Amino acid sequence: MGFSYDDISSKSMGLKARLTSWQVCGGMRNFTTTVPGKYGVADFGADFDYREINVACNIYPKHSFSALVNTLDDLSTWLDPMQGLKELIFDDVPDRYFMARLNDKVDCERLIRSAGSFNLKFFCPDPFAYAVTDEVFSIDSEGSHTITRLTGNVESNPIYRLEGVITESANNYFSLLTNGLEMKIVNAALSTGEVLVIDTDKMTAYVEDENGISLRNALPYLEEIDFPKLNVGDNNLGITSSNAVFTGLEIKARSRWR
Repeated sequence: MGFSYDDISSKSMGLKARLTSWQVCGGMRNFTTTVPGKYGVADFGADFDYREINVACNIYPKHSFSALVNTLDDLSTWLDPMQGLKELIFDDVPDRYFMARLNDKVDCERLIRSAGSFNLKFFCPDPFAYAVTDEVFSIDSEGSHTITRLTGNVESNPIYRLEGVITESANNYFSLLTNGLEMKIVNAALSTGEVLVIDTDKMTAYVEDENGISLRNALPYLEEIDFPKLNVGDNNLGITSSNAVFTGLEIKARSRWR
């Protein structure tokens, strides 16, 4: 077993690696409060905390101790946590990735003069694993539609890419209804070749041109800042417009696992 980090494989770095455990889910955060006169605590639910992933590593024997140190120097550069979060993919589960960085010092224990072993502890502030090859849904007509997510096991925060033509007016709008939650786009300006992107995970919206260059902020186009999620399985989608021309909608699921 091995892994890749920032598109570089552990094997190419001279490592033999294995997972020492696999978390069913990340840590939990419980929201409780003490109520005078009541046993225990009042429960206000829970959500997921960050995730830690431990990997045991061995370095293949080298011809000298200096060669071992050089390998460790290369590993230090590759896994530098100061470079921020990178994609972490394990060979045994190649369909998903974590956004991770090192979270602890790495001490190499010499097994023989020119080989060593150590543990890597990866820190994932986002506890979910995301699909390497994601589901993308394309819709080319208004009305009611059903889209079915087959990847992952928890609700996801999709990215919407809307194409059409609309001019600024309080009477002109697009309405995207996902599982009963509406995103209404009003007082918006969108021309042929432009795309309105709504990223529900980052809670942002912007307009980009046909080359993917961001042109302007589009959050003011949203009547309410309320972003929908996609469930695993069937999702009901409704598209309507008024005094606007709908061309197409692409939804990237951002499928994930807990």
